[in-house]
Amino acid sequence: MDETTQRTAAPRAEGFTDQRLCVVPRPQVEHALAAPVTRRLTVTDAGLFPHAEGHLRQRPHGASETIVLVCVGGAGVVTFGGDEYALGPGASIAIPAGTPHEYRASDLAPWTIWWLHVRGTDAAELTTPAGASRLVRLRAVDRVVALFDELVTLLERRISPAHLLAASGIAWNLLTRITVDSTLPAQGSPLERAMRYLETRIDGSIQVADLAALVGLSPSHLSALFRQTTGSGPAAFHTSLKMGRARALLDTTGLSVAEIAAAVGYADPLYFSRQFRRVHDVSPTIYRAQHKG
Repeated sequence: MDETTQRTAAPRAEGFTDQRLCVVPRPQVEHALAAPVTRRLTVTDAGLFPHAEGHLRQRPHGASETIVLVCVGGAGVVTFGGDEYALGPGASIAIPAGTPHEYRASDLAPWTIWWLHVRGTDAAELTTPAGASRLVRLRAVDRVVALFDELVTLLERRISPAHLLAASGIAWNLLTRITVDSTLPAQGSPLERAMRYLETRIDGSIQVADLAALVGLSPSHLSALFRQTTGSGPAAFHTSLKMGRARALLDTTGLSVAEIAAAVGYADPLYFSRQFRRVHDVSPTIYRAQHKG
């Protein structure tokens, strides 16, 4: 259901100045959950609570929807699963459906939050991917806010099957952006600096031990971080960058295979071709000849 607001001692019935709140009638929610596409993800409620002084929500038995909160100002606390999370500007958190929880705005600096509730077969996977952090530090808050604004504006105008379908698409984009931010390394972190270093040296090579030393980690720790984030180690990540650059050169230039091999750090064109075939299942020459677009 929609976000009920209250002070610590008594319910707050008047809401918040300039708040935005959209609630999809439950019969329409059930219809959407039985329809193609929206059965995978349906927005049931969404809104904005600016400077939400006294905002408190307690659900001892959880909610039937997954709840996503994004803080853009002030602060608050979210508690569920035996853990407490401090939510500040640029942070997001998802509360799984059926999970008892409580969240409240700070007394000293009440938060401003965008929020939505979603249901559907893919809701849990989109909002709480395996291995991802519960509390997400958003890398591009303005993009997430723009999607929230688009979503709420859509539902404020009219609620129909077509509008719910459009809302599903916007929410999908919004949630995947948050998910990506939960898995990408933080700006300035050792892993992010290592990735950036490799991206600027596509035409070269570096040993894992040397790369680890550059960012102040042990080789084993750096390799573990790469595997956790990319599914493979530093060397494989660097190879993927080289292959991406090679594809671009094959598609957009008339350079020979030998010249492209040199441009991406391979002194031996035959070895480059073997690596390219291993990744793409075709040789560079055959790849170049394929029709694209």
